Amino acid sequence: MPKRILQGLVVSDKGDKTIIVRVERRVMHPVYKKFVTRSKKYAAHDEENKFHTGDAVQIEECRPISKRKSWMVLGEASGVAPGLARRRERAAVAEAEVEAGGAP
Repeated sequence: MPKRILQGLVVSDKGDKTIIVRVERRVMHPVYKKFVTRSKKYAAHDEENKFHTGDAVQIEECRPISKRKSWMVLGEASGVAPGLARRRERAAVAEAEVEAGGAP
């Protein structure tokens, strides 16, 4: 059986060799027939601590590494969804403002 590959945004890199990746998907609401964004967070193994908050990455399903970690980082996501790219830019701007001493 092939391993699943998902694409998402790193929301936390606080753990050693672990990142938290938020994967979003669009689902049609059963009653209102509008598309709603659903998201789920996955803990992924990042051996070299290479990825940081705001990076768009691809993760692949693997054997269980720990209690919560069954995904491994493949690398940077190519062809990032426009929504992810915008959030990444906003995060970078907010971080720059905080470092400059301005209010976010």
